[in-house]
Amino acid sequence: MGRIPDEIIQRIRDHTDVVDLVGRSVALKRAGRNHKGLCPFHDEKSPSFNVNPDRQTFYCFGCHEGGDVFSFLMKTENLTFAEAARSLARDAGIEVPETGGGPDRGISEQLYTANATLLERFRRELSRPGCPGQAYLERRGLGAEDVERFQIGFAPDAWDTAVATLSAARIPAEIGEKAGLLQRRERGGHYDRLRGRVIFPIHDVRGRVIGFGGRAVAADQEPKYLNTPETPIFRKREALYGFPQALDSIRRAERAVVVEGYFDQIALCRAGVGEALATCGTALTADHARNLRRRTQRAVLLFDGDAAGERAMLRALEALLPSGLRVHAALLPSGDDPDSLLVREGPEVLRALVDAAPAALDVAIERAVASGHDTPEAKADAVESVAPLLALVPSAIERSEYCARLALAVGTEARHVEAAVARAGRGEDPREAVPIAPRRTGPEERNLHQLARSLVEHPSLAIRVPQDELPSLLSGGPVAELVRCLVDAAAAERGVAIPEIETHLSDEARDLLRALAIVDPPLDEAAAAQTVDDTIRWFRDQQLKRREQEITRRLRDPAADEDEKRRLLDERQQLLQRKRQLASVDHASAVPPN
Repeated sequence: MGRIPDEIIQRIRDHTDVVDLVGRSVALKRAGRNHKGLCPFHDEKSPSFNVNPDRQTFYCFGCHEGGDVFSFLMKTENLTFAEAARSLARDAGIEVPETGGGPDRGISEQLYTANATLLERFRRELSRPGCPGQAYLERRGLGAEDVERFQIGFAPDAWDTAVATLSAARIPAEIGEKAGLLQRRERGGHYDRLRGRVIFPIHDVRGRVIGFGGRAVAADQEPKYLNTPETPIFRKREALYGFPQALDSIRRAERAVVVEGYFDQIALCRAGVGEALATCGTALTADHARNLRRRTQRAVLLFDGDAAGERAMLRALEALLPSGLRVHAALLPSGDDPDSLLVREGPEVLRALVDAAPAALDVAIERAVASGHDTPEAKADAVESVAPLLALVPSAIERSEYCARLALAVGTEARHVEAAVARAGRGEDPREAVPIAPRRTGPEERNLHQLARSLVEHPSLAIRVPQDELPSLLSGGPVAELVRCLVDAAAAERGVAIPEIETHLSDEARDLLRALAIVDPPLDEAAAAQTVDDTIRWFRDQQLKRREQEITRRLRDPAADEDEKRRLLDERQQLLQRKRQLASVDHASAVPPN
């Protein structure tokens, strides 16, 4: 690469604002005569990275990296001095003459050029009359202004569009291959990677095209989405779709909104949420987190409101929380994505959903206790599910506050939750930090096991179990789940073979079924039938006792009025009659026939 004259270097330096250049990668705030932010060269929680606009220099008091506009670009993008100078010259509109050396440019510059060249061709193809990409985008609600704003293009369903375009621009096919635009044929030559797809260009923060995402327009075309592969300039674990347009909005809103798809990001921008970004075919990573944290302290995630969306949110928190980001989570209505919600409800509803997004850790706590926390074991399980996430929060104050919230939600002491979080941070079992009484098998669980074993041994006895009473007689848990499944199968006259029953069970209930199926010695049918009848009577009796205790408690309540007391007394009388009926049935069944 030829030497760049000194006077050109000075012109580039004079025409490049170090605050603007660094600000594309780091969220800067004025601090006296300097601007401060989090250092892009090492992980830190408090900003020690300073940019001085007067001297056009930067310096980090943490890792001691420093320099000018050229060295910043060299360090952040792994460029040579000449590559950094040419890149800044292009941004400033300065022509760089060659004074000697070979004609070859750096590989990164050639990849950027190849991508930019092909984007121009893709955009021309989309503007052609009858282009199938136009009809597809219109169906998705995108007009000509949107196409122009987001630089959307179209890759024809042909094998040589990219090949011919790059060749005409005198860009070697090997560069096209290295950029992920072409694939090599086994018998020699190359062919297009992206065909018959709407094209979304992926830019870096400086506006250079680093890769492409393609959406199939034909219903039978697979895969639905296809991205160019990773290249020296396209690293999916850190790339985000929506740069550089989102940078100013992120600064103004002091947040970034992160979604999973290109159309979702476009929908948010059309709704006025310009700080939206999208991942490029990957889950969120620690590199994404660092990329975001340099620009903002707050991130809002949008996920489906179903179980899969909840799992995706928890995975995202594992990647984002260690960076110090304060993460909020907006859960979309079931079956909706930002694009469909925008079309159906309008931009105001979509914006309101984002603006009202609660803290993601509050959502995680709420989901952890939703299934119940009325037993010591349930409390420990709820703490166990959230403690590893709280351990990732860098701020001791924020972590302590969330520990207090989790303790309040499950009904335990904050010190126990903090101990569980500390254990989780060390990779130990957080449940051991929450003191619970030793688990004992009570009469209810013993009776349930006896009932389940009898029904597994003799499925035909399930018809003796009153299906309509099961919801009120049995509590939750895997044993009750197995009993209900066996009874439902009998009532529906479904098969009761173990493989068939297993398909309707949770993992715990399935394991129990398999264990009961091999218990020795087997029960004979008469003994199993007696066990079924006795167990059902026992559960009915327990139900009556619990209701009687509740009536007694309410009768002792001084706030109860006379009408309520009379009603409760009448109900207690009915309960006593019911208990006598059950007792007489028990006595009759115990008398042997003559």
